[in-house]
Amino acid sequence: MRLCRRLTVLQSALFNFQSLLLVILLLICTCTYVRAVAPRLIDRNKEGFLGLFWMSARIGERLSPYVALACVAMAITVLVQ
Repeated sequence: MRLCRRLTVLQSALFNFQSLLLVILLLICTCTYVRAVAPRLIDRNKEGFLGLFWMSARIGERLSPYVALACVAMAITVLVQ
């Protein structure tokens, strides 16, 4: 029952543009933080599906001012709604 409910939430996040942006921002911020704390965890998987986490961490490192502004903008839109 819980798994079905979680899949429904994930699917609705993929079809709602604002939720999709929120998931992408959270992925970028989380991967960047994990790479700062434990770099070997992210750096050992640079290719394949797990390479998505390495790319997200790289985006968070290189574009951190823009990611921070996007996080603030997303927080404001979520609070206003």
